[in-house]
Amino acid sequence: MSYESTIEYYRIINETVNNRLKGLTSAPMLIESYDFSIIEKLQSEGNWEKLSSILVQSAKKLESQGADYIAIATNTMHLIAPQVQEGINIPLIHIVQAVCNQIKEKNIDRVCLLGTKYTLKMPFYREILEKNGIEVIIPNENDIETVNNIIYQELCKGIIKDKSKQSLLAIIDSCASLGAKAAILGCTELPNIIKEASIDIIDTTKAHCLEIVKQIIS
Repeated sequence: MSYESTIEYYRIINETVNNRLKGLTSAPMLIESYDFSIIEKLQSEGNWEKLSSILVQSAKKLESQGADYIAIATNTMHLIAPQVQEGINIPLIHIVQAVCNQIKEKNIDRVCLLGTKYTLKMPFYREILEKNGIEVIIPNENDIETVNNIIYQELCKGIIKDKSKQSLLAIIDSCASLGAKAAILGCTELPNIIKEASIDIIDTTKAHCLEIVKQIIS
């Protein structure tokens, strides 16, 4: 949803397509970019019905313009992925399923999840993981607020602070002490600050992009 993660999606998808197909190939894409201040305000108000309406309208527009697939380039907004899928006639490439596939490939059965407070407190994300046999550890209340503040006040603005990075790594270490074997960077801005940690890292942006590329070149 923020321009910071949109840049990464565009870069990773195009680089991956070019690496696989060579030459001057790039990915044909339609991008619907939002004023994130409007999205964040509706999130903070808990107005998920309005957010659903916005995304469904966008998905329908992209479908009418010739899109074969829809991808929501964010973790949190997958809370309303079912409504988006119901509103269109083409498949939605779901970020959590892409994450599940990567975790299974690594034979990992217990993870910690970092992300916005909406992703961590609402069940939509971890329910899919748990249905796939993956146990999910959620940070404590204070850590949830810390991660959420870093995302919205810094990362969505392109601000990278070493102090914040160390705070995030400490939260991952705390989850590792509880048995987490990998940390899901469950916000598409988090990979911009965390590249490695004491346990395996699941980069949701990259996982989603690779799943999108599969469809582009299939």
